[in-house]
Amino acid sequence: MDESSFILGVDLDGVVGDFYGAMRRIAAEWLQRPEAALTTEVSYGLEEWGIAEYGGYDRLHRFAVTQRNLFRDMKPLKDAPAVLRKLSNRGIRIRIITHRLFLKHSHKTSITQTVDWLDTYDIPYWDICFMNDKGAVGAHVYIDDAPANIIQLRAHGCKTIVFTNSTNRQLPGPRANSWQDVEHLVKESMEEWATGTLNLFGAAGFRSFDSLF
Repeated sequence: MDESSFILGVDLDGVVGDFYGAMRRIAAEWLQRPEAALTTEVSYGLEEWGIAEYGGYDRLHRFAVTQRNLFRDMKPLKDAPAVLRKLSNRGIRIRIITHRLFLKHSHKTSITQTVDWLDTYDIPYWDICFMNDKGAVGAHVYIDDAPANIIQLRAHGCKTIVFTNSTNRQLPGPRANSWQDVEHLVKESMEEWATGTLNLFGAAGFRSFDSLF
């Protein structure tokens, strides 16, 4: 890991991009139901929408990416691009780490849509990594929303902020309920790193902006 810069490992779907909002709109079309009929309180895998009998999550996801340009057309979450620009301007190295290549035969589409989307919203990044094992890519602090990713990162001693949504409310903090929270938490971690109190894997504790716990 580059020790000359503070590195922030950033997930995209459900953290920077409004993945669940976009998937809800696409799923309503795919299922031929009113969007209002699909709950916003979902778990990871979207089983609450009754997609299993239609082919399940993988089939819906493939349709969303290859037929509805999910990764190109989804909207960013409130304040995410602006805060990332501010953090980058402070010298923080933004490292995008996303597992968007889990479906076979759609890698080129997923990568092209992702890069186009980042450029469209002027989201800064130094590196972009498409991989499942996010802990294998060094960062001083990570931000993610997927429960399995968060648990795995923390099990390896990686300092990880939970970005709150309905899929992860059972997890303990530290967590951010908005991108303003992310900005504060990352700045605190950067200050710890600068003073030598944040170790290689970011195990030092920090304050959580968490009204739920």
